[in-house]
Amino acid sequence: MIETHLKVALIGNPNSGKSSVFNLLTGLNQKIANFPGVTVEKRTGSTVLKKSDGRRLRAEITDLPGTYSLYPKSPEEVIPFSILCDPDNAAHPDLALVVADGTNLKRNLFLCSQILDLKIPVVLVINMMDIVRFKNINIDIEGLSARLGIPVIPMNSRNGEGLDELKAAMAEEISPAADKFIDVASFSPKVVMETRSMINVNSDYNAFLVANNLKLITGFELPEWKKNKIAQICAEEKFDSNTMQQKETLERYKVISEIMHHYVKVQRGQLKSYTNKIDSLLTHRIWGYAIFLGVLLLIFQAIFAWASYPMDLIDSGFQSLSIGLASVLPEGILSDLLINGVLAGLNGIVVFVPQIALLFFFIAILEDTGYMARVSFIMDRLMRKFGLNGKSLIPLISGVACAVPAIMSTRTIQSWKERLITIMVTPLMSCSARLPVYTLLIALIIPKSTFMGFNLQGLVLMMMYMLGFVAAMAAALVMKYIIRSNEKSFFVMELPMYRIPRWSSIVMHLVEKVKIFLFEAGKVIISISIILWVMASFAPSGAFNTIEEKYSETEFTSILTEEEISQKIQSEKLEASYAGRLGHIIEPVIEPLGFDWKIGIALITSFAAREVFVGTMSTIYSVGMDESSSMTVKEKMRAEINPDTGGPRYNFAVGLSLMFFYAFAMQCMSTVAVVYRETRRIRYPLIQVLYLSGLAYISSLIIYQTLS
Repeated sequence: MIETHLKVALIGNPNSGKSSVFNLLTGLNQKIANFPGVTVEKRTGSTVLKKSDGRRLRAEITDLPGTYSLYPKSPEEVIPFSILCDPDNAAHPDLALVVADGTNLKRNLFLCSQILDLKIPVVLVINMMDIVRFKNINIDIEGLSARLGIPVIPMNSRNGEGLDELKAAMAEEISPAADKFIDVASFSPKVVMETRSMINVNSDYNAFLVANNLKLITGFELPEWKKNKIAQICAEEKFDSNTMQQKETLERYKVISEIMHHYVKVQRGQLKSYTNKIDSLLTHRIWGYAIFLGVLLLIFQAIFAWASYPMDLIDSGFQSLSIGLASVLPEGILSDLLINGVLAGLNGIVVFVPQIALLFFFIAILEDTGYMARVSFIMDRLMRKFGLNGKSLIPLISGVACAVPAIMSTRTIQSWKERLITIMVTPLMSCSARLPVYTLLIALIIPKSTFMGFNLQGLVLMMMYMLGFVAAMAAALVMKYIIRSNEKSFFVMELPMYRIPRWSSIVMHLVEKVKIFLFEAGKVIISISIILWVMASFAPSGAFNTIEEKYSETEFTSILTEEEISQKIQSEKLEASYAGRLGHIIEPVIEPLGFDWKIGIALITSFAAREVFVGTMSTIYSVGMDESSSMTVKEKMRAEINPDTGGPRYNFAVGLSLMFFYAFAMQCMSTVAVVYRETRRIRYPLIQVLYLSGLAYISSLIIYQTLS
């Protein structure tokens, strides 16, 4: 029988391997939500622990956002402060697992020492023991455990080393450390004493932190009059938050230095580490940029080269399925809906899974190996000229996958001005939703040839992604002078050790991202495909009959074959349908861009999500077609003729104009929603929609009018 739950908080510095420990403990028993009242993502999971007497205990584990200390500098860092320092918080833990990077134990012990002084039971996990041994660092685990008064577990979360020992330690009764790590009450006795008398906290240090972070307090059942009283006492005692934080930091590091001297030994005379040797090249002021561009080039080459076979396989599979269903299902409205509505729309999204999976695969490798942090470092100097800093690069690069989590990740940027600029320009980065649009259009207008040994289509795809980055930098430069702020900005980032990618984690990451793409985008696409099929299959009363009667007259039957008459009837029925009429309404606005009414329908539907464009075109070009046709949507679009010129509808000018439109247009309702949630102002998403839509229209107009 399983006993009552144990609430466990998992906390540590960024890049300490905290997420790997969480995955080891919880496996697939995870769920993602938001912390109450905020938009910060919350990961929780559970594991079953076995006590020494055989009884079992369920531990509910909350993975708190990474932080260097309990002095919040960003919205994400407020979460650990609120949960750990407020005993009345519903998520306040019974046990804290502090994950520390064993190769940088001195800095990691700072956060651990703060939590010890909160009088919370703690287990210290010293992670990355494989690298610790590689660097010849000797840690006296037993001595360190005795000195801190808590269990200390060495781990290598990459292969599960130490997991059983960690679970065994968590299952036993653990008391808070008996001794204070440092005595903060001596800094300002009256402030600590008065604060502790007014609120429910477990220690002097807890009261000290409340006084230091009074402006951030939202919980603690602290009414306004108590806040004012504490603020008054702080003023009387000249309790300055910055000064107190500096005193605390110095005192803690004095004790930590003494601990490191006794329990951690580093072998002398080591050669320069391989990490530093690689960094001297990858962070070079010239070669660093060249290597990064080379990495991007290889990624986009691979996306086109490696994904072509599975994409063709999926495309032909859907076509075979459509033909097979058409041969066994009775003719009628339901079979037409299934084949030309649902299946056509589904094909338009599933066929691009190989390319999207490859994109996420490469991004995951860059992050897992530690290379992405180096890119942020070398880009900091460049990005400051545009009103950003190196930390802005992580959201921008993440925007290549999806703008929604990318915008949420801007919380790590301390400066509000730099964070707002990053939020406003991130949608210009070409996300995975644009990838299906780009690849479809590139396949239509760019030949399958090579240039200097590189796949030409892959080069064009890379240029479209670079276009998004250049546009984001240009927009950021303009906003730098529009948005006013007196905040001082700084960039501090730890460069992690280079590591071999954790393939199991990457596979889990890929499965999660592809599922989100398929099921989240898929629901929208299927819904819109069905609506489009209905709009394209029906028309105002008598419209379809009039067309059929027109082509039954002798003047047509005498000069056209039966197949030609059928094609003309299908084409005119589509134009006369509700979908066709909607497209014709907006056609005068988009005609200067080279777009016709069919593209106009796709533009309208894809304002829900950009990737809907392909599903829309697939549905439009399937309605009225022979259900036994083996042509793919790409082949149908390639065969489309412009009635005005007699040439292909999707020539180079139209294709490039359309790609530029999708490169800039704000066609994602989820992004609009998350910008509003992150900024708490409706004006910012409205400004974003207006300036991006205007940029898309003007750039597309210039491209088409110049090339046509």
